[in-house]
Amino acid sequence: MATIKDIANQAGVSIATVSRVLNYDATLSVSDETKKKVFEAAEELSYEKRTTRKMAATKIALIHWYTEKEELDDTYYMSIRLGIEKRCEQNGLSIVKYFRTNIKDFAKDNIQGIIAVGKFSQSEIASFMDLSRHIVFVDFSPDDNRFDSVGVDFARATKQVIDYFMDKGHVSIGYIGGREVFKDQTSQIEDAREMTFCSYLSEKGKWVDPCLYIGSFSANDGYFLMKQAILDFGDRLPTAFYIGNDSMAIGCLKALAEAEISVPERVNLISVNDISIAQYISPSLSTVKIHTELMGETAVDLLQERFSGRNIAKKVSLATELKIRESSF
Repeated sequence: MATIKDIANQAGVSIATVSRVLNYDATLSVSDETKKKVFEAAEELSYEKRTTRKMAATKIALIHWYTEKEELDDTYYMSIRLGIEKRCEQNGLSIVKYFRTNIKDFAKDNIQGIIAVGKFSQSEIASFMDLSRHIVFVDFSPDDNRFDSVGVDFARATKQVIDYFMDKGHVSIGYIGGREVFKDQTSQIEDAREMTFCSYLSEKGKWVDPCLYIGSFSANDGYFLMKQAILDFGDRLPTAFYIGNDSMAIGCLKALAEAEISVPERVNLISVNDISIAQYISPSLSTVKIHTELMGETAVDLLQERFSGRNIAKKVSLATELKIRESSF
């Protein structure tokens, strides 16, 4: 079994740094690159945090805002869920899963904590708080001062993609992405990728003849939105596109192929997530890698810290990595 010392040796940092990074010490001042090295070393070495006998008797609820069918169409959330289940199994935690279709049964089980995966409205959050005061949100942070959360800095990742495109000489960059809505339909959810794309291009003086298409985060919408962009822009079609996720990018590739628009010779693509098939499709996808399984594992760790007495909220933002493959160079 890997130890903190093993991780420190592989990452080239001190044992104390590894311990503080893995415990999300907010007072630790190290670079994102150092944190990334530690997390990647822990992942490669299959490091497992030790738990106590007290923890093993704990039952937690995993509340998933997707239905099982929706999850199959978006493996981003599936991978997060698998990370949660893996960490719970490692630590001997009992887990009860609630997809959106069976959430009405939630109150029937005696649970000590909640991991909520996805986006939830204020009324839904209030109902969770009636059942447990220990709640960790994944891919969402409704209140940094009250709740623990695990997420990704999509704004930073988006700026990294745009900088890469501009460094490669692209002056016309389009965006195809999605928006999500709370399941109780109370409001639409702002997406950091779209918002940052618009604001950052404006800041750089590149927001001219904007090419922006929004649908849902699905391959089907990626396909139809790219077809619409090709129809609308013709020869003025941007030479580079930032795509909201890999599923949409796969649909975009199909639309471009049907229009006989070559990738990457005519159009470059970079998407988000790095799902398992991204490197195997043709051309292989350039993408922002998100450590989704680690997001789930981290959520379990944060919840266990709450059980151990921590009462100050933590917001953990995991590092991303730009992987350049054949669809962009």
